[in-house]
Formats: sequence, structure tokens, C-alpha cells
Amino acid sequence: MNDSCENAIEIKGVTKKYDGFTLKNISFNVPKGSIMGFIGQNGAGKTTTIRSLLNLVKIDEGEIKLLGLDHIRSERAIKERIAVVFDELPFHDIFNANQMSRIFSGIYMNWDNETYTNYLDRFQLPRKKKIGQFSKGMKMKLQIACALSHNAELLVMDEATTGLDPVVRNEILDIFLEYLQDEKHSILMSSHITGDLEKIADSVTFIDRGQILLSGYKDDVLESHGILKCSRRDYKDIDPADFVSARLNDYGAEVMISDKAAISRKYSGLIIDRAALDEIMVYYVNRSKKEWR
Repeated sequence: MNDSCENAIEIKGVTKKYDGFTLKNISFNVPKGSIMGFIGQNGAGKTTTIRSLLNLVKIDEGEIKLLGLDHIRSERAIKERIAVVFDELPFHDIFNANQMSRIFSGIYMNWDNETYTNYLDRFQLPRKKKIGQFSKGMKMKLQIACALSHNAELLVMDEATTGLDPVVRNEILDIFLEYLQDEKHSILMSSHITGDLEKIADSVTFIDRGQILLSGYKDDVLESHGILKCSRRDYKDIDPADFVSARLNDYGAEVMISDKAAISRKYSGLIIDRAALDEIMVYYVNRSKKEWR
């Protein structure tokens, strides 16, 4: 993606080695005023990347900047200006929503209690009920209310919509779109629910086994990729270098291609269907097999 624009997040050459897993020299940018979908299967490296940019784990190599600031040297200033939403609520069950306001007002200089109470009303969250009695959807709404009530410029989410029903997810996605109306605001949204990201993301970055396989504007990714459907006979004539991977069946093959225009010219007459983000992810995950069922 274009490095010349102002970026909310810049990750360059980041490596983090664990026993059995390595985040391998990853690089991508999140342009300011946009939402990036950070996709990949469980264990692909999404959470490690997010924990790295928050300096919750120490990277072995590379450079990370958030809002133009070094993520280590300016960690305190950065954390005043960003908000993070995790898949599990990090608040203790014994507290209630009113108590969370008092806690956060002592943490953030720009805490806005009026904004917070407006979100509580909008989400229909009780003020005095203990958080331990909240449903998963209510806990996520509370976490988002807290995240968006201190004028954060960057929102980072790690699998925040996982396990929520479609109605709650849509309500939360609408909140995120409203948040982005201010062009100074940006979102990095890690998720394996690619349907949500197709609705709201401006760009996508796909990570698998600790490596970035694909990063770009969502519409460009969807426009360039496609699923070529053909008979077994036609499949034998397709150069393996021309596709990501192929799902074989008893009657033919469904082949993921990454350059629809070039493939249409080279193999004229074959049908190429639109590919959704989840299909692109599945075919890339199986790229090492090349052929699969």
C-alpha cells in the first residue's frame, strides 16, 4: 500500500520468535482515517502482532509506529491516544458500569463521562449491575463504550466480534462506521469473521503462519481475485504458476487466481466467479498443498 500517505500504524520488518512459532519480517500500514481488516485463521499471528504494537511483547527485530510515534519510546503518550478492545473483557466481574467510569477517569486525561453515559444509554447497559452478570454481548458493548469515551484517535480490536450474534455485531459495526466519520480516527480490526470486514473495511491484510501474504485496499483485492471453475481436462492445461491453489472434486476444479484480467486473456472462455474474502483466505491457507479437496 502507498507509504506516502499519513499512517495511523506503520509496521516495518517486525519479527518475534517463540518456540514453535515465528512472526516473520511482517510489514504493513494502516492509513489514517480508515479501517483495516486484519484477517487470518486462529494461530496465524494476529494477536502476536497486536500485542507487539501495544508493546505487551517485545519484538526481536523491526520498527512500529503508532500515530507517527515510536511504540516503545513514546509508549505512554501513545496509550493516551489509542483504545484497545479485546475478545475477552479485561474488567473485573465485581465492578459495575458506574465504577468503570470512575476508574477510567483516573487513567485518561481526556475521559468524557457524558460520552460514556450516552453509550451506556444507547447500548441499554445497566449502570449498577455487576459486570459478572452481563451477557457476552453486553460485556463487549461496555468495553467499546469505555474505548470510545476518551477521544482516542486509533481503535485496535482483537477478535472483538467473535461469538456475538449477528444483531449485536451489526450494531457494533454501525458504531465503528460512525467513529470513522471523523477522518482523524482509524481502526485496526483483527477478525476471522470476514463477512463483517467486507461490510466496513477499507483495506485488508492477510496473515498466515506468521507471514503477511496479502495487504491492500479491499476493493482491489476482491477485484483482482476470482475462482476459475473448469473441467478436469481444462484444469490440466492451466499452468500451476497461474493460480494460488485448486480445490478438486469428482467433476472438475475450482481454482483461485490472483489476477483475473491476465487469466481471462490467457485462458479465454473459462468462467471466473467473484471470490469473497473468506474464500480467498481458505485458498491461500492451502497454497502449500496447491491441490486439495
